[in-house]
Parts: sequence; structure tokens; C-alpha cells
Amino acid sequence: MKEYTVAPNKDATGWYVKVEDIAPTDHYEKKDKAIAKAEEMAQENKPSKLYILDKYHEVLEEKSY
Repeated sequence: MKEYTVAPNKDATGWYVKVEDIAPTDHYEKKDKAIAKAEEMAQENKPSKLYILDKYHEVLEEKSY
């Protein structure tokens, strides 16, 4: 099962989409766009999980596909 993560950058000025524990794949200025892209990627690679993190990198939301 693949794991996708949406997390803010160090300054919380942008959002990263990460696959597994690999370096971030994409950077977005808006959280909504990052989540939409991560959801699309997760749905294309079922079974998978999506974790949305806050600025402290704590899980705010978890979704399964």
C-alpha cells in the first residue's frame, strides 16, 4: 500500500506532496491544490492512504483509497 502525504514547507508558505518517504514530488502554493493532486495520485494507485499534516507535521486527516 502506497502512502501519500500533504505537508507544509518549513515556512508554511507552500505545500508539498510526498510519495512514501521519498523527497517531495510537487510543490503547491495552495493547500487545496496539493490535496487535490495527492487524492488523484492515491486514487490512481489503490490501495493507498493519504495523510494531511499540519505545520507541526501531525496528522490532521487520514484517507484510505
